[in-house]
Order: sequence, then structure tokens, then C-alpha cells
Amino acid sequence: MTARTSDIEKAAGVLRAGGLVALPTETVYGLGANAEDPAAVSRIFQVKGRPPSHPLIVHIGGAELLDDWVQDVPATARLLAEHFWPGPLTLVLRRGQRVPLEATGGLETVAVRVPDHPVALALLSAFGGGVTAPSANRFGQVSPTTADDVRAELGDAVDFVLDGGPCAVGVESTIVDATGETLTILRPGGVTREDLEAVLGCPLAVPATSRVRVPGQHPSHYAPRARVVLVEPEKVVAEAELAQELGHRVGVFLPAAFAGAEVKAHAVVAVPGSMAAYARGLYGFLRELDQRGCDLIVASLPVEEGLGLAIANRLRRAAGPRPTV
Repeated sequence: MTARTSDIEKAAGVLRAGGLVALPTETVYGLGANAEDPAAVSRIFQVKGRPPSHPLIVHIGGAELLDDWVQDVPATARLLAEHFWPGPLTLVLRRGQRVPLEATGGLETVAVRVPDHPVALALLSAFGGGVTAPSANRFGQVSPTTADDVRAELGDAVDFVLDGGPCAVGVESTIVDATGETLTILRPGGVTREDLEAVLGCPLAVPATSRVRVPGQHPSHYAPRARVVLVEPEKVVAEAELAQELGHRVGVFLPAAFAGAEVKAHAVVAVPGSMAAYARGLYGFLRELDQRGCDLIVASLPVEEGLGLAIANRLRRAAGPRPTV
């Protein structure tokens, strides 16, 4: 789906005026603001309920603009940018002077990427600057992959929703820390570890914690209203049926290996066998089970290779400890 030129121009005008625009990317919909406007950037945090210490990603229109926003780009980072931009890869580098500290959570590093979506790229071109854009949802909750998801969750808090159709990848970008001598994956995402390693010619670590704060590291993230419980694939059906007997309204992520199995549960989602299809549908599945009134979701982790690594990361955080109120 391609947005009308008039809508893109309107969105660019909203950004110039200090407003917030929900924009499509290939990963998820982002809540965008002028990256050089501290007041507009601060409003993102207010609308999302996001802690101001959590850095944002700056979206730019092309790899050739990288040096306008960062400093000291190592050759390895340029190599990745050449291969994967536009695309679902975010590079963490030293902050340039154009990036306000409000966008970086007070850090001297900044996360930057070039989205691979024609509407996002058209907006960046029409706007003529960088756009900070975390996912367009309340902090810690399920990321939106359609314009309707954004409208349902944020409503009038967004000045303009730019509809570019459903997101093709469905999980957020891979974040790579390029500030040190050794590159590391801080958040698995739409570019697989295997693809990165093939380009770099060396293995990449995926540490559980890092010295650099980046989006998506909160213990509870990407979480539906229903509580998520993770079990081994062969235990999904039994766990779900036990919880249903105990009075829960259970939603089930039924693994592809058990397709067609009868499950006594409130709602069942058949997990696609393709990891690309699973990633594309993941957040929609979680939203569907919430909408169907489930209070508990039973799921299992996929094999953690390819996009399965990113899916497993999102499910673990969806199942993480919820903040107490």
C-alpha cells in the first residue's frame, strides 16, 4: 500500500510543526518526531509513558546521511550499512551534534537506521531530516503492525497516522553495538545473526545484558494484557488444558509440529511453520488473543536460529515480570 502524496506532505508538515506522526516501517509502526526538536522528542516519551532514560532510534533517509548524525563510524559499521540499509538493522554509534540528548536517553551514543518502506522513505525525503520513532504503542505493550493498531491504542494522542498498510517483517530491527572494537547484537530482530555474520566473516555475540542502553531491553516488553507462560513445545497442550480447567480463559500458540491437535482452550492460534510468517504475525496473534478475552497465553519458544532468535526474544519479554502498580 502506498500513501497519497498529500498525506505524506501533511505528515511532513506535522513533523516540522513539532507534532507526532505514526509512520509505517517494514518492522512495526513508529511514533515519529523531528529528531532535532527536543520538545517534540520529549512528547514521544509522554505519549508512550516511556521512561526518559530509554533511548530512541533516529530514522534517516539513506546510508549516505550517516555522517550527518554520528561520529567515528568504524569500517565494519559502514559495511553493514552498505549491505542492509534500507532494512531492519539499527547501528549504535557515537552521537553527532545534531542529535539532542533527549533522543538518546542522556547517552553519548545514538541508534540509527534507514527503514525499508516506501512510505517511510518518502516521508523522510519530504521532511528533509531525521525522525526519532519508537514503536507507536504504550510503553512495554504489544507493538503495532497496522495503522488500525495505532489508532486503537493511541487515539488522539497522535497528530497524524500515516497508513502504509501492514508491516512486512513484523518484529523490530536488529540492534548492533558498533561503538567498541567488537560488534555485538544488543537486540535480535529483522536481520538475522547468520546474515550479519556472513557479511562480517566472524561470529557475533548476543549478550543478555550490555553496557549500552538500547530499546527493547526492559524485562517486560511487547506484552499483551494476558499473562504469557512459556513451556516446552510438547507441553503446550497439557499446560493450556490444565489452566483452562483451573478457570482461566486460555489462549494457545499451537506449535506447527502439533497442527490440527484438539485443544480444550478458549482460543487457539496456529503458529506458522515459516519463521518469516511467524514474525510477521506475532504481534497480531498477541493482540487477537487479548481481543478475544484471554487472560492467559500458553506458548513455546521456536528454535533460536534465523528469525526464530528474534521471535524467542519477544516472547521471553512478553512473558517477563510485569511492573507492579
